[in-house]
Amino acid sequence: MSSANLTREETAARSADITVHDIRVELDLREARDQGQRGFRTTTTLQFDAAAPDTWIDFIGEAVQSVTVNGEARSVEYDGARIRIQGLAASNTVVIDAIGVHSRSGEGLHRFVDPVDGETYLYTQYEPADARRVMACFEQPDMKAAYAFVVHAPAGWQVLSNQSAAVVTEQDGVRTVEFAPTLPLSSYITSVAAGPYHRIDAEWTRGEQTVALGVLCRPSLAEFLEADEVIEITKQGLDFFTDAFAFPYPWGKYDQIFVPEYNLGAMENPGLVTFTEAYLSRGAATDAQRGARANTILHEMAHMWFGDLVTMRWWDDLWLKESFADYMGSHASFAATRFTDAWVRFAANRKAWAYQQDQLPTTHPIVADITDLEAAKLNFDGITYAKGASVLKQLVAFVGEEHFFEGARRYFAAHAFGNTALEDLLVQLEEVSGRDLRGWSRAWLETSGMSTIALETAADGGRMLTQTDPRPHRLRVGLYDLADDALSLREKVEVDITEASTPVEVARADLVLINDDDLTYAKARLDEPSLDAVEQALSTLEPLPRALVWSSLWNATRDGELPAVRYLSIVGAHAPAEENIGLLAGVLANAAYAIGHYAPDAERVAHRATWLERTWTALQDAASGSDAQLSWARAFAAASAFDAARADEVRAILDGHGPDGLSVDPDLRWALLTALTTVGEASGDDLDAELKRDDTASGRTAALRALAARPVQEVRLVAWHRAWEDEELSNDHLSATIDGVRAGGRRDLIASLDGGYFERIADAWQNRSIEIARRLVIGLFPASPDLDLVDGWLSANDSAPAALRRLVVEQRDHLERDLRVRAAQSQRER
Repeated sequence: MSSANLTREETAARSADITVHDIRVELDLREARDQGQRGFRTTTTLQFDAAAPDTWIDFIGEAVQSVTVNGEARSVEYDGARIRIQGLAASNTVVIDAIGVHSRSGEGLHRFVDPVDGETYLYTQYEPADARRVMACFEQPDMKAAYAFVVHAPAGWQVLSNQSAAVVTEQDGVRTVEFAPTLPLSSYITSVAAGPYHRIDAEWTRGEQTVALGVLCRPSLAEFLEADEVIEITKQGLDFFTDAFAFPYPWGKYDQIFVPEYNLGAMENPGLVTFTEAYLSRGAATDAQRGARANTILHEMAHMWFGDLVTMRWWDDLWLKESFADYMGSHASFAATRFTDAWVRFAANRKAWAYQQDQLPTTHPIVADITDLEAAKLNFDGITYAKGASVLKQLVAFVGEEHFFEGARRYFAAHAFGNTALEDLLVQLEEVSGRDLRGWSRAWLETSGMSTIALETAADGGRMLTQTDPRPHRLRVGLYDLADDALSLREKVEVDITEASTPVEVARADLVLINDDDLTYAKARLDEPSLDAVEQALSTLEPLPRALVWSSLWNATRDGELPAVRYLSIVGAHAPAEENIGLLAGVLANAAYAIGHYAPDAERVAHRATWLERTWTALQDAASGSDAQLSWARAFAAASAFDAARADEVRAILDGHGPDGLSVDPDLRWALLTALTTVGEASGDDLDAELKRDDTASGRTAALRALAARPVQEVRLVAWHRAWEDEELSNDHLSATIDGVRAGGRRDLIASLDGGYFERIADAWQNRSIEIARRLVIGLFPASPDLDLVDGWLSANDSAPAALRRLVVEQRDHLERDLRVRAAQSQRER
């Protein structure tokens, strides 16, 4: 095992031996603007007690220059990931002087140069274990310390960390900022950002507490910041969580910074939350996009308590922060902001991620068995986030909302600034609710998989709910009548089921909607009469039942029970009338996916042509300037990458002659132009002209994608090799290159490279960072109908790293599902 991969057992032993108190980190970023300067100096002073004579300190960088233990210089014992420290006393001060490396992968200290202003922007991203790329540390969540950062940077830069600046000096072109020590933190949520960022200030006051608020981004994106709305959501969230948790926000200030080339949606560094710039739309944005941003703001804010104040001991209990934050993002959006449709979008879109992940052979319990850091990196998945949040929603219904929040309040009071595991939370919830949660935990947190629930009618007319993989569910069955081409609710029946088959008193109805109100976590099937009803009148339902029907239809399509052609027909009939833009965006993406993955090969071209016409017609019919119009325009652009029949219309939109009221921002322009490029209807001159029009970071990334998407075999092959071999590609540029290679579904241009993929993945996993290797392994996985290549690699590489094998197994399962669903549909049509 690589020394960079830490195991649960060895870190538990280290935390038993070492009690860390204070860590001082001094970073010299004065030369960061010099792109030829690969490294930066980092000096860490660690104060800790030791019950053993030796330990190791984590660091991944260019070099460790010196190690001093209790004032005595020591020889450097460094293997590239661990610094061995021997001869420890009961109380120790260790000083490590080292050279870190600027990142282009989004891990550690990421460095980005904005082509608009030529300025350099830095930020850190650590979770789960990349703080060691910036400072020497004990890289595990249960070794909390008070961190004091000192940063030397060019004069005039914004320099930020978790705490406010205590001392700021400027001299000889250098700004030195010494930050106040933090309260106890795990290494992975410490943070630094530096550069000439644009900043908007505000403050939140509640009683005697005042919190300084800051919203930051690159100056070239300042016009798109929408700081007023970000600040409004932030204040609403602080109001809500202060009341809900009865524990004042503990981290002093609250800065939120939007950063380039970010690997995540956001990260909950206390006092300095980082967000992807994808949340800053360059012109056009739907209200659903703003709702998603609000959800993320509140998700990260929930972490200030769930995860930052009280932190899991090890990554097994990652759900203790992520499931709760995912639940709280929707709950607080619904309860405290104008985005009251949060649970609607959650039901149809967020849970789709959970359903997909939970059907993979690599699924795992919400409380997972995470043996090492490589496994932890891959566990930021649909189980830990969306399934965990779904189950918590059920838990709230089980114990009652007030009991749930009272349990959380007691949990924070008992464990503030400490570390916990599952048992610590269950104790509090049991005490306040009087409910036995051990059986509930075993059924929902400690097992994997999901139930599929259906309503069946026996020969004698009796009705029963059946479920695969039986679990205890409390749910509602909605009965809807169809009259005058509209569905209306007659009644809801509450049902408890625990067995594989449970008799129920459910009257007949045109639409029987299992799990109405979305109380439990399960795939709910529609019977044939219900399918007929929704085919006629789906769009007449209220938003939440409509979301649940869309979800049921999609799950049945993925499972091969509902033919893709029927799903597409329902989408064609009802998506143009879909008023909830969050639902519409999900449905449009699912329809495109169904064509590319589930339609039989012989029929795919015809389906693509039909879909292109549907998106064009809906775009023309949508209300001028509406969110629906923008959503259909994006779908039309995506469809045009597979079929050139509407190339003239695409060109007309680019020339300013599109549908009245359509906002064609730079991102939509690139989507349209890339579509033309992919089908051979745009030239290199077109791309050069567009890049001159939009010579920004986003524009350059989009141009890279479009250049790789040209429908010429040599172009695709060169791009494929560049993805593997060019280690200067940043994370975003790598993804753009991969997207170009796969554009338009042109397997014929790259099928010859299938074998080369399997020759390269082990080396990539060993020699590239986990983030870059993950993008390569997933993004370039061959969509070949021949599974033997995959199976051959898995058979020959049973000793490959478990995390790498997991990714390959998951991609194989996706491909096998595609082939199975296609075959089932072809057989049905015969």
